[in-house]
Amino acid sequence: MDIFSDLVMGLSVAITPINILYLLAGAMVGMVVGVIPGFGPSAGLAILLPVTFGMDPVGAIMMLAAIYYGAMYGGTITSILLNTPGESATVASTFDGFPLAKKGRAGPALVMQAVASFVGGTVGVILITILAPLFSQVSRSFGPPEYFLLAMMGMLTLIVMIGTNWKLGIVSALIGFALGTVGVDLETGQGRYTFGSAELIGGIYFIPIAIGLFGLGELFYAFYSGLHKTGSGGIIQIDKKARFWPEAQDFISTRWTMARHSVLGFVVGVIPGAGATIASLMAYSTERSLSKTPEKFGQGEMAGLVAPETANNAASSGAMIPLLTLGIPGSASTAVLLAAFMLWGLRPGPLFMEQNPELAWGLIASMYLGNMVLLAISIFAIPLFVQMIKVPYRILGPAVVVICTLGTFSVNASFVETYLMFAAGIVGFFMRLYGFSPAALVLALVLGPLAEEALRQTLTISRGSFGIFLDRPASLWIIGVTIVLVLILPLLGRIGASAGKAEKAGG
Repeated sequence: MDIFSDLVMGLSVAITPINILYLLAGAMVGMVVGVIPGFGPSAGLAILLPVTFGMDPVGAIMMLAAIYYGAMYGGTITSILLNTPGESATVASTFDGFPLAKKGRAGPALVMQAVASFVGGTVGVILITILAPLFSQVSRSFGPPEYFLLAMMGMLTLIVMIGTNWKLGIVSALIGFALGTVGVDLETGQGRYTFGSAELIGGIYFIPIAIGLFGLGELFYAFYSGLHKTGSGGIIQIDKKARFWPEAQDFISTRWTMARHSVLGFVVGVIPGAGATIASLMAYSTERSLSKTPEKFGQGEMAGLVAPETANNAASSGAMIPLLTLGIPGSASTAVLLAAFMLWGLRPGPLFMEQNPELAWGLIASMYLGNMVLLAISIFAIPLFVQMIKVPYRILGPAVVVICTLGTFSVNASFVETYLMFAAGIVGFFMRLYGFSPAALVLALVLGPLAEEALRQTLTISRGSFGIFLDRPASLWIIGVTIVLVLILPLLGRIGASAGKAEKAGG
């Protein structure tokens, strides 16, 4: 496979006036989603997914992907100016971002986070370009047993990353699997848990659950947490007389920081269930341990901001590898993207890049363009986003409720799905409140039907014997990798958590 010619073909698909417009819209919306405290890419994708109905699949996927990685850029603005992460992947950015702003270096900090995000995202896309075809070729030998094991790998790695609440994570996943069984059993033709409702015969649609859990659920939790009471009084303003652009030393001192954490973030992102949050915390902890002056971290050290920003954007790129080549989402955000693919009748997997080269390479090419667009937006639209931070939740909250309601109803014009969305919003609030995992529920809801189908096909092939999982070399490899990840990922999570606790204690 000629990677260069495929990438050129992808660029020809991406660089059309309408697709560029979709890309710009997605990048801007992603930044806005990231700026809103308490939200994140999964919430933004779930809420805005219905907007893409009727669009060309290539343009729609490009726009949704831009929202996904654009939120990583925007989430750091509030981390620096308000000491409030826009979403979980930018928590580590508060450790040194806010102290830099208090020192009067808010401008340089915002510019450096944009540059670091650009470097991490671009290196991640370069690695996708090189590695995605290789992953696709390897995975072509996979059959139903391997797909079932991959689905289980995604769930297990996400559950163990929940840490001390792994039991609640299992319960969340089981709820998602249970919801995935609703509808008509295609093998027996029997209805399952439809309670006589004709609208549930086709199963519980993914969109109302995702919009409810991530849209309304996050909004309700933000109100409960008191975010609606925080005004603009705590925001650190950018002094117009102070130096806005970073100094040359800022770039020189962090050049290797960007290089090593681009690779680290990408590798962590490829692992299903790890995600950008773990990548950013690991990067911060690693950079502090490698620094000759670790005592400066937490006091406004530029490397302490650049490291997690580079890693979380590289991780968001890395997460596209298992999604495109295996059809396995590794996070709640990529689960929403997988649902978007399915809405257009597309099934990511080993043959996806071969059967849909224009869409696959158009998406990859658009990520190069998207990172350049986001770099420009991040730097030159900073005053606009500073003003957006001042919008009170009493205005933002009702607007989100209206968007969620209209978006859900517009999909199938179903009142039942709208009721399900509100119910999911209430459930999502209590899940956040008591430590359950909405992400595990959503992943299980998406992966459950796929895993059930793969398991049935596997047992049909083996005539009911589970020994087939031990007879196939690829299955053994997946089992081995899963065991290693389940053992190692909790250790990585504790490293990141200890870094966060150390900074809080030091601050």
